[in-house]
Amino acid sequence: MRVFVGVLFILLTACTSNPPAPVIDRMPQSKPQPPAIKPISKSTDSDKDWRPDSHIVKKGDTLFGLGLEYGIDYKEIASANNIAPPYPIKIGQKLDLTSFKTKPAVVAAGNSVDGKNEDGVVITPMKTEPAVVGDTTTPTTSAGADKLIVSAVTPTLSEPKAIREPYSLEAMNRTPSTSSQPSTTNTVATKPAETKPAETASIVTTGAAATGDESIAWAWPTQGRISANFNEATNKGIDIAGETGQAIKAASTGKVIYSGSDLRGYGKLVIVKHNKTYLSVYAHNSKIVVKEGQNVVTGQKIAEMGNTDSNTTKLHFEIRRLGKSVDPAKYLNQN
Repeated sequence: MRVFVGVLFILLTACTSNPPAPVIDRMPQSKPQPPAIKPISKSTDSDKDWRPDSHIVKKGDTLFGLGLEYGIDYKEIASANNIAPPYPIKIGQKLDLTSFKTKPAVVAAGNSVDGKNEDGVVITPMKTEPAVVGDTTTPTTSAGADKLIVSAVTPTLSEPKAIREPYSLEAMNRTPSTSSQPSTTNTVATKPAETKPAETASIVTTGAAATGDESIAWAWPTQGRISANFNEATNKGIDIAGETGQAIKAASTGKVIYSGSDLRGYGKLVIVKHNKTYLSVYAHNSKIVVKEGQNVVTGQKIAEMGNTDSNTTKLHFEIRRLGKSVDPAKYLNQN
């Protein structure tokens, strides 16, 4: 009996000396969330259209002057506001300019937005279907955001299927049929024909034309010494001294949107529109050789130098971006 009690005591002591096995809390792990996709803006602060939605006519305003101020063809302003030639406007009249403002597109990553570029070309996004995924979980980037596909399954080629034929001399010597084999086309890369860009004449002693902003090739409009530099407050462009009758040439390809002498302080004036953003201005000419609506190319003669509405013979040349004057020296070649 004592022996039995002793054995039982030893067993009980051994059981109480061993600690219980730890319990591991195995919680299901959540899948990591993908980073949020932020909209990508294609525009910068410098690209914002500063022009107002409308203009209230003040004393001294003319449709020609407003066209230059806002970088718009004055005939387009007249058409948008039902103003007939000779384009009279009156003090207090409200002119609608909303249709001329550029609106930079904001595009989310991976998507496209319908619209037109500055040349009027329609841009249409490609329509794509989401791929079938193995994991049907579609976490979202943020509240209200579009769902993202986690992983796509690589498509499997199912046709055409090869048929194995038993070996025989007849089968070996038989010419393969084009109808029983998939057609394959070897694409041979061909070198595209080389095209030479249009040559721009070097019309100043400092060098040839340079490429300006937005892929516009700018060339000096005439030869001569710069007699006055750009100053935003006092001189909206640069002045180039020369001789009466000296050729004035288009600084870039575009369309003549003004030809005349209706703007005080500019004399005989030519304005060329290059795209929705840029105009170039050629003032104080003695003679104009182009007409409104005429298309011109870089280096084409558009006028002759003079001193109309000026006390010296010179060309006053401006480049305007969305109607606002910019320094032409930053766009012209300085080599």
